Amino acid sequence: MFRKTSLENEHVALIPLEQAHLHELLHAGQSPSVFTWVFDNYCRSEHALHSWFNQTAQFDAQLQLVFAIVEKTTDNVIGTTRFFRLDPVNLSCEIGHTFITDRWQRTHINTNVKYLMLQHAFETLGLVRVEFRTHEQNDKSRRAIARLGATFEGLSRKDRRLPDGTYRNTAKFAMIDDDWPECRNKLMAKLTCN
Repeated sequence: MFRKTSLENEHVALIPLEQAHLHELLHAGQSPSVFTWVFDNYCRSEHALHSWFNQTAQFDAQLQLVFAIVEKTTDNVIGTTRFFRLDPVNLSCEIGHTFITDRWQRTHINTNVKYLMLQHAFETLGLVRVEFRTHEQNDKSRRAIARLGATFEGLSRKDRRLPDGTYRNTAKFAMIDDDWPECRNKLMAKLTCN
């Protein structure tokens, strides 16, 4: 159901991730703080990034679509995000595995990225539910998801085993098609304020 497509507005372009993006993506991921809450720092080396690209980013193109995030004033790749866990029967998916280089965090970039993705999910793909998940303790991510208009639906305890052997409690959020018109209007107002 996911087809390779690019999404863009005047601030950002979301382009299906390709090998040609990896050099800039490696540079964007050099701040250790970017990967505080991500399961694996795939930007720790060129080898790790290429392995991630070939094994994870290319996994099942029918169920996920991985994007390079391009900041349009500089034309630089500044991170990555994806649609995944597509459920074509129940018309739902998840948005996540997002990282944005620290220079562009807490700016208009994430709002623009998520607006484009939510618009595509609800208005082009006809989905009825979009989920977001993050570590229970990742307050910055939880606040950002809530600002989009997604509803906190609870915690999944010991949901994911982390590389260090501990378990993550996952905070789950969702937006449904009934929420989208109001959320779209609020997000559009934020986009014009940036």
